[in-house]
Amino acid sequence: QVQLVESGGDLVQPGGSLRLSCAASGNIFRIDTMGWYRQAPGKGRELVANINIGGTANYAPSVRGRFTISRDNEKNMVYLQMNSLRPEDTAVYYCNAVSYAALNPQNYWGQGTQVTVSS
Repeated sequence: QVQLVESGGDLVQPGGSLRLSCAASGNIFRIDTMGWYRQAPGKGRELVANINIGGTANYAPSVRGRFTISRDNEKNMVYLQMNSLRPEDTAVYYCNAVSYAALNPQNYWGQGTQVTVSS
C-alpha cells in the first residue's frame, strides 16, 4: 500500500502564502499522478491541482495563477505553493496519489492538513 503524509497547513492572513508538502511511502512504484484536493465545511472534496509523472499540471480555475504544484519523483514528494491566499481557500487539504497498476485506478489519500485564511 501507499501512505501519504501532508504538512505545512497553518493559519495565514489574506494575501499570504503557504507551501504544502506531501511525502509518499510504501509501494511507491505504483504511483502515477499525484495531486491536491480540498474540502471546506459543508462542501464536497474538490480537485485543486494534480501533476503527472511527466510534469504536466492541471489546476482548478479558482486557483490557477495563484497556486503551483510540483513534484520530486526521486524523493517521492509533491508540493503545493499557495500564494495570494483568500478566505475562500480555507479548507482541509488532502494529498492524493493514483495508481494504474490494476484494471481500475486506485486512489490513496493523506490525513489532511488544515489551511485557514483569516484576518
